[in-house]
Amino acid sequence: MAKFKLDEIDHQILDMLIDNTRTPFTDIAKKLLISAGTVHVRVKKMEDAGIIKGSSLTLDYIKLDYSFIAYVGVFLEKTHQTKFVLERLTEIPNITVAHITTGKFNIFCKIRAKDTKHAKDIIFNIDDIEGVSRTETMISLEESINDKKRLMHSIFNEM
Repeated sequence: MAKFKLDEIDHQILDMLIDNTRTPFTDIAKKLLISAGTVHVRVKKMEDAGIIKGSSLTLDYIKLDYSFIAYVGVFLEKTHQTKFVLERLTEIPNITVAHITTGKFNIFCKIRAKDTKHAKDIIFNIDDIEGVSRTETMISLEESINDKKRLMHSIFNEM
């Protein structure tokens, strides 16, 4: 498959959609002085090429009373248990991200909770999964950087 080439218009479209995936194509078109049809065709091409995969919604977890964030490193008894443990982790809705990793942990998770007591209960549920030997937790004091655009702009500059 040939590499899909993005031009400056594509970059600007992606820039606006990263800010708000619900931005109407007509608004993007007006800002870029192109037609809404052109925006639609370009977005469709980027979707077909796999550059854009769906869209996402950003929730304000603080307003939902889930402001506590912790990262949990999971140690497994045996690495062949990874798939089984991941399947059990998906049953815990407070685990919002999980990565299979190299290094210290076998799996690294991000959890969201209401408070420390709630986080403790979630961590104990992780510890109770068959195949988990132990966990190590780090509490997030603040999410200081969550910027999808910086990397995107760096990638565009490399092209």
